[in-house]
Amino acid sequence: MKVQNEQSKFDTDEHILVCLSSSPSNARIIHTAAKMAKTLHARFTAIYVQTDTVINDEDQSRLSQNIQLAQRLGAEIVMTHGEDVPLQISEYVRLSDVTKIVIGQSSARRRWLFGRPTLTEKLISSAPDVDIHIIPDALNYTKPHRRRLFLGAEIPSLRDIAVTVLALAVCTAIGFLFDHLDFPDTNIVTVYILGVLMISVLTKGYLCSMAGSLLSVVLFGFFLTEPRLSFQTYAVGYPVTFAVMLASSVLTGTLASKLKDHARLSARSAFRVQVLFDTDRLLQKAKSNDDVLSVTCMQLSRLLDRSIVAYTKGENGMLSGRLYAEKKDTHAEKLLSDAERQTAEWVLQNGCRAGAATAQFGKSECLYLAIRAGGRVYGVIGIPMKPEKPDSFESSIVLSVVNECALAMDNAHNAAEKERAADLAKSEQLRADLLRSISHDLRTPLCSVSGNADTLLHNGNCLDEATKQQIYKDIYDDSEWLIGVVENLLYVTRLNDGRLKLELTDQLVDEVVNEAVSHLKKKSVGHKVTVRCDDLILARMDAHLIVQVIVNLIDNALKYTEQGSEICVSAEKQGGDAVIRVADNGNGIADDMKPHIFEMFYTGKNTVADSRRSFGIGLTLCKSIIELHGGTLTLTDNVPHGCIFTFTLPLSEVTLNE
Repeated sequence: MKVQNEQSKFDTDEHILVCLSSSPSNARIIHTAAKMAKTLHARFTAIYVQTDTVINDEDQSRLSQNIQLAQRLGAEIVMTHGEDVPLQISEYVRLSDVTKIVIGQSSARRRWLFGRPTLTEKLISSAPDVDIHIIPDALNYTKPHRRRLFLGAEIPSLRDIAVTVLALAVCTAIGFLFDHLDFPDTNIVTVYILGVLMISVLTKGYLCSMAGSLLSVVLFGFFLTEPRLSFQTYAVGYPVTFAVMLASSVLTGTLASKLKDHARLSARSAFRVQVLFDTDRLLQKAKSNDDVLSVTCMQLSRLLDRSIVAYTKGENGMLSGRLYAEKKDTHAEKLLSDAERQTAEWVLQNGCRAGAATAQFGKSECLYLAIRAGGRVYGVIGIPMKPEKPDSFESSIVLSVVNECALAMDNAHNAAEKERAADLAKSEQLRADLLRSISHDLRTPLCSVSGNADTLLHNGNCLDEATKQQIYKDIYDDSEWLIGVVENLLYVTRLNDGRLKLELTDQLVDEVVNEAVSHLKKKSVGHKVTVRCDDLILARMDAHLIVQVIVNLIDNALKYTEQGSEICVSAEKQGGDAVIRVADNGNGIADDMKPHIFEMFYTGKNTVADSRRSFGIGLTLCKSIIELHGGTLTLTDNVPHGCIFTFTLPLSEVTLNE
């Protein structure tokens, strides 16, 4: 369904948003919204607004299940935080072009005429241009209470108590100083309010700030009002002062605590967003699946501050597990036990989560998630559930990171498949070109051999001796050409199959060059072929293959130059290489042909001197052989006209004295 939603979101302007909660009926609401999105071919998003609401473990587990359900049904999960839930939802609706909202009916009701509006009523008023579909809640469910002053308050630590006592003592001391200096009581009250504000900032929770508010009033009334050391007062307005002071202190402490909570949530959200950005950036740089998995697990370890275990899929099943941790953990080895591996193998085979906090293998140490994309499972990632379970926001980030990992691995897999398909297509194209060349170009010499042989067989007695000798020569030339073509094809086949092995020996370059020239002595009649080689150049080579290279280069020059052209083969030392050149003074090679001259089956537009076409494999074969020797083959112009093919071979380390 996810693939369908991704494809269809470009075909429609509909965007459906479902609101997530820990309500037992929320699953039915999610299913309804998913069916609506599927029917309308709309984009599907699920949103959860995290507040300071205290929820128990049962509600937390149910919320996680609802988030997982929405994701399985193809929803994009959005997590945000804030005290005003309708405002957060309406802001997302405005920014994301949501057209329909699906929400459960709120169990809260107005008790009085001026009672507080329900969440549904607030949402309708804040998003009037959006269709809101309210699904009745048929289940009897009591929504968790919001945190009040002391309900669900965190028990203060000794440090918090010490900070509270110290702050109030300092404020009292400053109060005595102000009283001695005859400052007005309003200044002393301001000092106590400042003290309560500091207590709220420096301590955790609400309890210390509330206690500080009450104690500040008590200390002011007991030590700094007449009569001293008594709760009685002579001034008529002091009770009002005490009440205002208490209200101001409570309000200041409450606002400070809320701002501190919001700052903490914002810092956590910024950290998690940074983790997602870093993950995306690092995954783009990853070059292999191992790199992708390493980046993903290290980012999860950084996010959750715990060790992460991962398994990848091999050709013969699941490979050994690996631990990833940003900090050293001596107890993490137990995550690689046989029982944990069995859970991971089940996830790899079934492609769905299992382990801790699930029905399958619930006693496992980790929650195992499949790295899955496009119906393929590439591996398994295990998230330890101890010392504490990730909250709903962390769980959504984990799912996003795992999905990024699966997408990166799937892209790498598709790229490899595309590369293999391109290589296969290229091989098939080369094979087709070879067959086409063979079928067209071998026909001419074979027909010539067959025709000449038929003439000698049936009409030999009628031919004079000169004619017979010419026919014999034609048959020999065609046979030699066919032998050269077959040898080149065999060499190309061995190169492609990786079966061409070099038999390296130390050879004198001038002897190898002279042997190659002698092979073409008959064919070079009409051309002037000269050899200029420095003496005693000893190079490391496979002599048979290098002779074939020089033969191909000279033969190429003979084909494409006119009768009477000059061809010079030279050799010299340059540094640690022997440099061999085959130069001609023919018409040369056009600039637009030079980048393709060493490509397989490329013959160019130049006409061949004889009636036979070139296969376009000779120069490719030469370049491959020279590169196997560790040398290079290049083409340059021969001024004023013609071309020069130059290749290098490494000099032998053996000296002639040896």
